[in-house]
Amino acid sequence: MKKNRAVVKMMQPKQDQESIASLMKSLLEKVGEDPAREGLVRTPERAEKAFRFLTSGYETDIQSIVNGALFSRENSDGMVVVKDIEFFSMCEHHLLPFFGKMHVAYLPKDKLIGLSKIPRIVDTFARRLQIQERLTQQVAETIEEVLQPRGVGVICEARHFCMMMRGVEKQQSGTVTSAMLGAFRERKETRDEFLSLVAHKNHPFY
Repeated sequence: MKKNRAVVKMMQPKQDQESIASLMKSLLEKVGEDPAREGLVRTPERAEKAFRFLTSGYETDIQSIVNGALFSRENSDGMVVVKDIEFFSMCEHHLLPFFGKMHVAYLPKDKLIGLSKIPRIVDTFARRLQIQERLTQQVAETIEEVLQPRGVGVICEARHFCMMMRGVEKQQSGTVTSAMLGAFRERKETRDEFLSLVAHKNHPFY
């Protein structure tokens, strides 16, 4: 079976612990600030800690998340949907945040996965430098790799600070991406059922 690169390439070499703080201190100087003033004296270390957390997905292994939480399907063959999974990520183009909700569904074949594992998989890929399109696809491909279900559907709704704070400066704009695999791609009825299950009235992204 061909391995999904999103699952296999999980671990990244850890960088020198002082490097990010040192670079952040230089950055503060470059923008005309004084890193030695009271409000900024510990900012490089705090920024390093925050940045390492926001990119901690590089050091997370999917198998350790799943941790054997796969169960026999038995007689359940209906669609499984986990919706409104909140996430925060970092745009790889501007290093600014984007945030939103993800809806994940699959049609079981032989196995079910513990429901809490799906948000953890979302967090693993969100806590990397990302673009929304790739994040959506990686979550779908990983669910497919782990479960080998009849189909996977993922819808991601997000707002991007690189559009809200700079550039076009459109604070109310939202972006929706999707990834449909297996039955979700092949059968309109399956897609329609998924869309109806995650539909919201007065949705903030519409």
